[in-house]
Amino acid sequence: MSSQVQSSDPRAKDQHASAAERSPLEASAEAIHFLNSLGKEELQMLFFSETLAMVSNTGEPQGELTIEVQSGKLKDKFDVVSHYPFVHASCRGFMDKTICGNSVRGYLSWNLRTIEQHSQEFIKFHILPMERKMSLLKEEDQLVMNRSIKEGEEVKTEVTFIPWDSTVGFISEAANLLLLRVMAWRQMVPNNARFLALDTEGKLCYSTYQALGSQTIQVDRQQAEVFIVEQTVHSDQGIPTSCQFYLLSDGHLAKRIQVGSPSYCLITKMPSLREEDEMEPHPVFKKKPLMWEEDMELYSKFLDRKEQLRLSHTRYLQQHPDAQALISDFLLFLLLRQPADVVTFAAEYFGPFAMHRPPSPALRSSDPRSPFRTLHTESS
Repeated sequence: MSSQVQSSDPRAKDQHASAAERSPLEASAEAIHFLNSLGKEELQMLFFSETLAMVSNTGEPQGELTIEVQSGKLKDKFDVVSHYPFVHASCRGFMDKTICGNSVRGYLSWNLRTIEQHSQEFIKFHILPMERKMSLLKEEDQLVMNRSIKEGEEVKTEVTFIPWDSTVGFISEAANLLLLRVMAWRQMVPNNARFLALDTEGKLCYSTYQALGSQTIQVDRQQAEVFIVEQTVHSDQGIPTSCQFYLLSDGHLAKRIQVGSPSYCLITKMPSLREEDEMEPHPVFKKKPLMWEEDMELYSKFLDRKEQLRLSHTRYLQQHPDAQALISDFLLFLLLRQPADVVTFAAEYFGPFAMHRPPSPALRSSDPRSPFRTLHTESS
């Protein structure tokens, strides 16, 4: 037997979108400001995996919880690959000798907006097994939510469209795990911050966080100080649900207690705490005046180079007697003319001998312009 509640046709889509737009639920300004303050470098410091043991209140092992945050690749509709934070958490164990578990996989933006998330929860009862699946996917200007509930042979499905603008301040399950690490890293919870979340029925509701202070607990025969944060999801259709998170200074989860649950999660091995790298200031070297004449080594190199150039020039003149004759003619011509500008006179004299000189026009002026003279625009 199967029943479905579909909203795939345009009219149903508009109805869901209109209902979401009429919703008065909005995240507080403090919550939005906190999310906008997140940075890529800060979140990358919180990329690591961790494993906690699930135990009952009497100390009996019941399962295992694994949380992993890393950099993930995601393609858009144009096949452009982008890097986003990827969160994968899974939990599997026993509850009253019944196998149960849940998992969540999600891609987030760098300010923790949900781009894509898939979650699953199951309880394998002997008579009526139960399984819940939910997916969130950003499409254009909306967030599409698909939910399915399977109890025995009966399956119920539902599709909801939420305008993207209405999801500002929304914290999904995947985003919540990374948000808690940020709070532990900063050792603070934003005051009066009211976020948005989904309750167990897939309805938007408020979610708040409260700092319960610090406490010292024993982890793997070591004393560790933890920062305690309590999250409360305020469902409109039921009683609020609260969960307490005991977090180490670098974001590792040391303990998780769901209020009213007969079990909790506990870390069994003390991890190596991550610390922010302290960037040492670059050394500043003051520029000192170079007194090379007083430096014996530099002055010796100067004399050697000077003598080397003198010998090179002398050798060139010996191997090219025409150059010697050219220089003699120039000196004689210089003494006869005695120009006021010797540099320009030399440029005009040696110009025709240049190897890369452009070809001269057929009819040359009796007063050719020098390349060293300033060109003035002749008045008409």
